[in-house]
Amino acid sequence: MGRETQQTTEAIVLPDLPVAHLQEVQQMGSIALDLQQAHVRAIALQVGYQLPGDMIDPDLIQRDIASNMRRSVEACLEVGRGLTVLKAACIHGQFTARLDVLGIDKYVASRFIQSATKFSKLPSNATLTKAIGNQTKLFEMLVLDDEQIEELELTGQTGELKLDDVATMSVKELRKTLREARESLTDKDRVLETRNGKIDELDQALIRTQRQVQAMSPLDIGEQIRSEASAMASKAEIEVRSLKAALSALQAHGDKNAVSHSEVMAGLIAQVQLALNQLRDEFDIKALPDGEIEPEWVREEADDALAKFKRQQAALPLDSELHHGNVLSPVES
Repeated sequence: MGRETQQTTEAIVLPDLPVAHLQEVQQMGSIALDLQQAHVRAIALQVGYQLPGDMIDPDLIQRDIASNMRRSVEACLEVGRGLTVLKAACIHGQFTARLDVLGIDKYVASRFIQSATKFSKLPSNATLTKAIGNQTKLFEMLVLDDEQIEELELTGQTGELKLDDVATMSVKELRKTLREARESLTDKDRVLETRNGKIDELDQALIRTQRQVQAMSPLDIGEQIRSEASAMASKAEIEVRSLKAALSALQAHGDKNAVSHSEVMAGLIAQVQLALNQLRDEFDIKALPDGEIEPEWVREEADDALAKFKRQQAALPLDSELHHGNVLSPVES
């Protein structure tokens, strides 16, 4: 039986890294950590979240979230703020794992974060958050715009939705009211869009008019501009007169229900009147026309043309019969 040969293993010696290179790597890691901490603190400041112990440790933030989940609506907002900061503090992939530990679904977490963002401008003791009362209503309120949230907090009402209604309504009733408020806002946006579209059409028509008048004579230019202006005035008059139906409806409703809409009706008329007054002031337009439709320079040209015609007639030679004295008297004729 032959002798077994033993295999020897040679140790691999790695070259020593330069001390300067190690220091550079450590410095870069320190800079990255500082940037991460600054980012997390900026997010916390933005959403108004108080870091537990002024630390950005994800474990501490997670425990703080778990504590707030068992408390009031304000605590729900604090959960949203905490989730926002926790997401910024976690490296890629860790946030979902921490949501699982907390028992929060991804969709619910996103609703918490949206709530914290939307209500971030309200004070901690806001009347609105007290009126909301629970997490379910809080999530329903997310359909409102930021401006509506602020209006509801400051004035106690936005559109037809009142602060007292938020406190007393069931979740189902609140959902219906919010949907109607949202639809009403959408209708207003459509009206504004239609109005802006009409304004754009008029602007385009004006541009076309300006382009056409460049190659026209002064008389033709004036006639064209007057024609375009008359068409625009007619359209504006139709729009103003269309208010009659709305005013009649308001008046009929007021008479039937003993409700006064006089302030609203006065406001509508004042709105139109203000626009007319602004146009009159901007172009220094007199109150009523004085009958002189044509501008002064047109009348001067017409007078000059008439005077020239008279001079030409005066310079013509007399008829031959007039030279021979064959002019019939009125009696002879």
